[in-house]
Amino acid sequence: MSSLHFLADTRHAQTLSPRFQHAVRLLQLSSMDFAATVRDVLGQNPFLELEEGLSDGDGSGDDGEALSSDDERAEVDPALAAPYEDNALYATMDGLSDERGDDRDLWQVDAPSSQRPAGDGDLSALDMMAVETPLNAHLNAQLDLQPLATRERWLARTIVESLDDDGYLRSPLADLCELCELTPPIQLPEMQAALARVQALDPAGVAACSVAECLRLQLPSIECPQLRALAERVVNHHLALLAARDVPALARSLCEPVLRVQQVCDRIRRLDPRPGWRFSSTRIAYVVPDVVVKKVRGEWRVHLNPAVIPRVRLNQMYADLFKRHRSPSHAHMATQLQEARWTVKNVEQRFSTILDVADAIVRRQRHFLEFGPMAMKPLGLKEIADELGIHESTVSRVTNNKFIATPSGVFELKHFFSRAMVTANGSTCSGTAIRGLLKDMIAAEAPQSPLSDAEITRQLAQQGLVVARRTVTKYRQLLRIDAVERRRRQA
Repeated sequence: MSSLHFLADTRHAQTLSPRFQHAVRLLQLSSMDFAATVRDVLGQNPFLELEEGLSDGDGSGDDGEALSSDDERAEVDPALAAPYEDNALYATMDGLSDERGDDRDLWQVDAPSSQRPAGDGDLSALDMMAVETPLNAHLNAQLDLQPLATRERWLARTIVESLDDDGYLRSPLADLCELCELTPPIQLPEMQAALARVQALDPAGVAACSVAECLRLQLPSIECPQLRALAERVVNHHLALLAARDVPALARSLCEPVLRVQQVCDRIRRLDPRPGWRFSSTRIAYVVPDVVVKKVRGEWRVHLNPAVIPRVRLNQMYADLFKRHRSPSHAHMATQLQEARWTVKNVEQRFSTILDVADAIVRRQRHFLEFGPMAMKPLGLKEIADELGIHESTVSRVTNNKFIATPSGVFELKHFFSRAMVTANGSTCSGTAIRGLLKDMIAAEAPQSPLSDAEITRQLAQQGLVVARRTVTKYRQLLRIDAVERRRRQA
């Protein structure tokens, strides 16, 4: 007969506290995402406030003088020290409350300053931005200029509104006929006529159902009749060879000279396979460096970029009011106060960790800053983690989507990490150094006789760098350098 038994078991397990989980999530965000997250929290949490009275470019010390970026390190950046700079003001407010016993004085002391209204003739940044025209609006504007019947215009607009971001019509025409609830019912020939009308609009190639059809609609832009006829044969029957850039096989299939086929392929590649992209969003996501490195008195110094530091702090007035009038019914506000404190501390911890990791990287890669990519040393995450006393995963989160501005350009922090490659004499070098050497070799090659990947591999071996040919090919592609055949044709 079965029976029930109780068994006590003790086990050790690592668990992450909510505060630590929140800090990890903030640490792995990029500077833009982190700033957006802080703005969202700032709008939802009444215990957080935006710090005022500080300029974006530089902070000020207690004596009101600007700090010199050459003589001061980023540890004393006012954005990080801000939560602790107003202790005197908070003590004054506490004294007013204790003496008078009235919370209204706190509101008067911390009253926000009124914003200065803009002048009547001033233009804002939004007024200076160009208005973006979507693809459907561009096509509908052309349809409005054509003398079409109401039924024809309705069918054309149905096709326009069914296009995707690439400008393609992915939906079958039979399905679009069912969507149009007109009397009499829409027939397939009517929808085909509307499709031809839309395909005749600008940009050329719009409303195509495939890449081949999109290119075919743009072939009339080729002025030479013979070249246009040959391009039509390539697009209709040999699109796979064109995509594979196999010009010799394409020439054999077409029974045409290689030079003529190459001319046709180059002309086809100038066509636009995604005409809808011209009307997509033109906003550019610019890279904002998290840290900046400068050489000061012969030493490389790292400091945080003030532009990426959210100027947020705890609203001490609200926190004091909550402490005085706290009750069990205010549990939600207690949670918000705790989250506000976590956010302020996590902001400090995030930028302190980024600064420490960047400083450790610069100390090891100072030769890269002095002499360029070929002086890059092999570096692993474990080296930085052991020096700073943190885990490798933390270093990985810090270096992901974080950028550093150097005199040589802006680089992601991950750019400075690469595995060690052993040379013939037993020393080590980094993959970045080999890529820099490969780039210099190709830049110095003779235009009429460019170096192949195999020849580059042999020359590297002569210099003591044993690298596989496939590795050379990978590095060349990372540098966005064309293959030897294409470089020879361009020459």
